[in-house]
Amino acid sequence: MKKLATLALAGLMAAGPAMADLVFPSLSYRTGPYAAGGIPFADGYADYFTLLNQRDGGIGGVMTNVIECETAYNTERGVECYESTRGEGALVYQPLSTGITYQLIPRVTADGIPLHSMGYGRTSAANGEVFEWVFNYPGNYWDSASVITNYLLSINDGSLEGKKIVLLYHNSAYGREPIRTLEVLSEQYGFELVQLAVDHPGQEQGNQWLTIRRERPDYVVMWGWGVMNQVAVQEAANIRFPMDHFIGNWWSGAEHDVTPAGAAADGSLSLNMNGVGDLPVLDQIQEHVIDAGLAAGDGSNLGSVLYIRGMYAAMLAAEAAATAQEIHGVADITPAMMRDGMEALNITEERMEELGMAGVGPAFAVSCSNHGGPGMGRIQQWNAADQRWVTVTDFIAPDDSVTQPLIDEDSAAFAAENAIEPRNCDS
Repeated sequence: MKKLATLALAGLMAAGPAMADLVFPSLSYRTGPYAAGGIPFADGYADYFTLLNQRDGGIGGVMTNVIECETAYNTERGVECYESTRGEGALVYQPLSTGITYQLIPRVTADGIPLHSMGYGRTSAANGEVFEWVFNYPGNYWDSASVITNYLLSINDGSLEGKKIVLLYHNSAYGREPIRTLEVLSEQYGFELVQLAVDHPGQEQGNQWLTIRRERPDYVVMWGWGVMNQVAVQEAANIRFPMDHFIGNWWSGAEHDVTPAGAAADGSLSLNMNGVGDLPVLDQIQEHVIDAGLAAGDGSNLGSVLYIRGMYAAMLAAEAAATAQEIHGVADITPAMMRDGMEALNITEERMEELGMAGVGPAFAVSCSNHGGPGMGRIQQWNAADQRWVTVTDFIAPDDSVTQPLIDEDSAAFAAENAIEPRNCDS
């Protein structure tokens, strides 16, 4: 059906006046202390849209335009990037920063432009009845905290009673996001939660690892980003902490997080929201984008964890745009139409296969009330000899009985504080 709709839209475009590009701003950070993660994500995001232009003639016959604005992972600069690009026809914003996301939520709501914080940002934005313009599918931080806990339960015969788990977290809105969920889970499953904050950018961790050495936890869960991840992996190796008991979240599991520690990082674990490995779409990007001299970077990041995640984010945006075109019967969609497409997004296994991305993420559907998706994640393990992450579990689901009440409570408080009348998604 989607192919037929695309052909029909292309025919309409050919018969009418030339249409404006579909604009997808990229709030990137290729500079600053977090550039090692920002660069591959930005490359994957831009290269996928270039692939669509070169291979397919855009989306529904309309070319795409990625407007990149450098934030350096700075919240103030991120807001400036939003203000400088929102008038260019922006269809959706992907801030790639929890701090920027928090600042943009009231702005996009007032301006009527969708915001997609894929796997980060304000967790309770999963409640579409309150956050009409904000989406965080396919999962959020409370999901990921639950998924990690469920993994630990699975390898401990279903019990964490008496275990000690350290949460080593980036001392920012991002790093503090999972604390509430882990506190609830610690009460439910009887494990002791020790919280250790690491200040920006994360190079100084000596005191935290002295504490870890003294506390002798069963597991360390890391909510890190940038250089913090590299330092933590090396510090864990220095005290000979068992690496298969060291688990990062899905922003603490890229190649550059572990390679500086060399062989000492072997066996370390992390969560991942996207698949890794060979994907046919990567060959298509190599042919149509990199070999054609159109890559956003030098091509060296192709296939890396965060390149694939950026590509995955672009794919979800493109599929939502195509869905919006189908819903409204026009190719030149508006931000409001894009929001409709995001809320009706349905990613099936068959569609991912068609796109050359089989297994890149879970199958899921978005709805009026659920802007958060299924919240699933996989555990991956670093193989230092082969210099690659290897997926070691299937997708693990979070415990909605834990996360949903927290989402309901937090979103209700946000609605009350901001005089928002929640939508009735049942009507």
